Amino acid sequence: MTTPTIKLSSGFDMPIVGFGLWKVNNDTCADQVYEAIKAGYRLFDGACDYGNEVEAGQGVARAIKEGIVKREELFIVSKLWNSFHDGERVEPICRKQLADWGVDYFDLYLVHFPISLKYVDPSVRYPPSWMSEDGKLELGKATIQETWTAMESLVDKSFARSIGISNFSAQLLMDLLRYARIRPATLQIEHHPYLTQTNLVKYAQSEGMAITAYSSFGPLSFLELKVKNAENSPPLFEHSVIKSLADKYGKTPAQILLRWATQRGIAVIPKSNNPTRLAQNLDVTGFDLEAGELDSISALDQNLRFNDPLGYDLYVPIF
Repeated sequence: MTTPTIKLSSGFDMPIVGFGLWKVNNDTCADQVYEAIKAGYRLFDGACDYGNEVEAGQGVARAIKEGIVKREELFIVSKLWNSFHDGERVEPICRKQLADWGVDYFDLYLVHFPISLKYVDPSVRYPPSWMSEDGKLELGKATIQETWTAMESLVDKSFARSIGISNFSAQLLMDLLRYARIRPATLQIEHHPYLTQTNLVKYAQSEGMAITAYSSFGPLSFLELKVKNAENSPPLFEHSVIKSLADKYGKTPAQILLRWATQRGIAVIPKSNNPTRLAQNLDVTGFDLEAGELDSISALDQNLRFNDPLGYDLYVPIF
């Protein structure tokens, strides 16, 4: 199965459906990546903070060694964590992450959150999480401009083919675009029918940025994290609007949710360790929802955000 792609402003093609590595366990990650490649996935969305980049790279290496895929056929995404926003920290940590993956370049490297935290030496704790070496939440001093300038140098030195941002607001995008020498190719955000972020999506797309949605299934991803508003929210898979469309098209509720995004030009990065669902999640571009049906899903918007530091008792009010 060939996955449709989105042409990035950097000139590269990004698959519109990928495999997200958030919360993929270390003991299964290599096998999950390997099986996903066998199933046809070519985009893998990782991050320093996920703590599984070594294992993800092992899965990639196994697939390449067996001739299932070539490196240039993959689109590997990683992210700069908050503790490494100081300009002189960006390239060294990117180099470490590349070594962990076992690759020479990232297809896309993102600023994970628009916030600088105090540096934590990887030899002390890696990934660093939100806390300093003293176990406190301590802000850093790097500006977004300082960080972005260092990100641009990664492109100059061929460590990253494209660079982008994640969890940024429209206001921060406006500011970044004033000084960016290399414009962000993508914006990755929490995006599902309970949180459509319509104006942000429209603005970013109007500025030539591709949108990648994470947590496409809404509260489902956050139940195990005990996020309160996730526990109290009706599951999208069981919502009457989603279920009726799944019945009409002979698709799973997950496929309906993913098609709602991809049909609107938004990339998605679901994951599953179930072989059947793995294949189903990739097969979400071969049918179209009607315009009114897209609107009926969008109408479920409640501005309900699940991935918020405040929800994890971290006082970082970035949204």
